[in-house]
Amino acid sequence: MKNFSGLLALWISLISNVVLTVIKVVVGYLFNSQVLIADGIHNAGDVIATFAALSSSMVSKKPADDDHPYGHGKAEVIASAIVAIILALAALLMVYKSVEALLEPATEASVIALIAAFISLIWKQVLYVYCIRLGKVQKSKSLIATAKDHLADVYASIAAVVGIGTTLIGEHYHMPFAQYGDPISGIIVSYFVLKLAYEMGKESIGILMEKNVPLDQLNQLENIVRSISQVKRIDRIRAREHGHYIIVDIRVSVSNDLTIKEGHDISRLIKNTIKSEIQDVEEVLVHLNPWYEKSS
Repeated sequence: MKNFSGLLALWISLISNVVLTVIKVVVGYLFNSQVLIADGIHNAGDVIATFAALSSSMVSKKPADDDHPYGHGKAEVIASAIVAIILALAALLMVYKSVEALLEPATEASVIALIAAFISLIWKQVLYVYCIRLGKVQKSKSLIATAKDHLADVYASIAAVVGIGTTLIGEHYHMPFAQYGDPISGIIVSYFVLKLAYEMGKESIGILMEKNVPLDQLNQLENIVRSISQVKRIDRIRAREHGHYIIVDIRVSVSNDLTIKEGHDISRLIKNTIKSEIQDVEEVLVHLNPWYEKSS
């Protein structure tokens, strides 16, 4: 049921992006709205991004196999990186189109274009809230990336509404500068989309490069291990995200006079305790070192 709800959210996002792309591009071209055209092209990139997220979500849920003994969780991280790249390219395209429009005579704004932008704004805000809540519950990188993609569209739609609205006001009150509100808003929103792409890309690269989990999580792991009385010393703790789950590597010292079975039981106790305390942990590798009284 959990997997189904996540896939359903991605399918809804994909279909929504296709519909909104058609609406924005067609209305934008018919009524000469540069910000709406740029937003529509951005949505076309979203179709590719959402498809990547959908494919990766299905791959990431596959169980571990001989070729992928740690599972397929990083498929979602790769999709997140793809979404970040598409967002960055969309932002640059929006800047280009907006600057191009500024260098040309102001075009007449349309109420229909304003309505299309407003519908997109509401639609995307609902999708963002839906996907981000579900993504956080399921710890799904691809679903969270899709939600952030929707958020970028919310920014773009706000710019479109403000830009087209400003142009309409400028035309009504004969304010020449206000008539360029459409492309100016496109440039402003590009900054926010580019910033969002940078943050997503940075996080994805960190996970793909085996970056340690945040310090508070490492401290939590350390406290859990220290609570086990048989552990004499913690030699090293490492943990990394692998998509929607975490893999932990631990080296601890235990009394040197323990039997192999006793050491094995301690290892199992450490693993089970960590996995019961931190639900995101999927795999725990425990290495035991001998501890001598004189080394304390």
